[in-house]
Amino acid sequence: MFPFRRGGQVAVVELFGIIGGAVRSAVYGRIFDNIRRSRSIKAVVVDIDSPGGSAIASEYLYYSLSRVAEDKPVVAFIGGMGASGGYMISCAAQRVVALPGSMIGSIGVISMRPILQELLERVGISFSVNKSAPLKDMGAFYRKPTPEEETRMQALVDELYASFVAKVAVARHMTGEQAQVHATGEVFTGRRSLEMGLVDELGDLDRAVEVAAELANVPVPKRPLYIRPRRPLRARTRSLWVTASCSAAASRSCPSVGSGACSAA
Repeated sequence: MFPFRRGGQVAVVELFGIIGGAVRSAVYGRIFDNIRRSRSIKAVVVDIDSPGGSAIASEYLYYSLSRVAEDKPVVAFIGGMGASGGYMISCAAQRVVALPGSMIGSIGVISMRPILQELLERVGISFSVNKSAPLKDMGAFYRKPTPEEETRMQALVDELYASFVAKVAVARHMTGEQAQVHATGEVFTGRRSLEMGLVDELGDLDRAVEVAAELANVPVPKRPLYIRPRRPLRARTRSLWVTASCSAAASRSCPSVGSGACSAA
């Protein structure tokens, strides 16, 4: 759980990166569940900077955050990119605050895979496949899809797309037709998104915290409670190595530290 502070807390959850990659749905799902159960946390701001990612993981986090929003105010802040699944997650919030220059939208679904049939044939590799049904290896990389498989895959994409558009329509108080007008797959600036009704107001993270505190009827905190998932050991080790390498490079290129500016090439 989270450290206790006297008075109502506003928590800020950082959601940075590709959903299903750096943003692990199971980890964030537990974070949202703990926030929902916490008596000391009265409101939450989700700081989103994500281009999207896995459709399944995005939907999982959308529903996880929706459960939090049933019990306490949730505000989404988009300061960099809130696209595709990143925007879907913001639809679980009661309010969305965005920077004017942020990139928002990309409402849609895409499915793609490499087809290596010709490459495999050139190097003399072939596959022997035994399957229980004709569609069991649909999506295989070692052959081209059949017309039936193309039709069925498109039907899956269309179903996920319709579900995404429906979430946008509910969150933004639009009809399905109005939401679909914006669901072209393109991204818009935060300023344009405000005009389109995809966000509620323009502002920075401090403004998002203020909105969350106002909705929860608690004082605006001087220091909100930042909640960050613990990074895997490999990621932490890589970060330390990169920092050390950059420091070493900077020291070699800048042997003396004086009044002049210095940058590492």
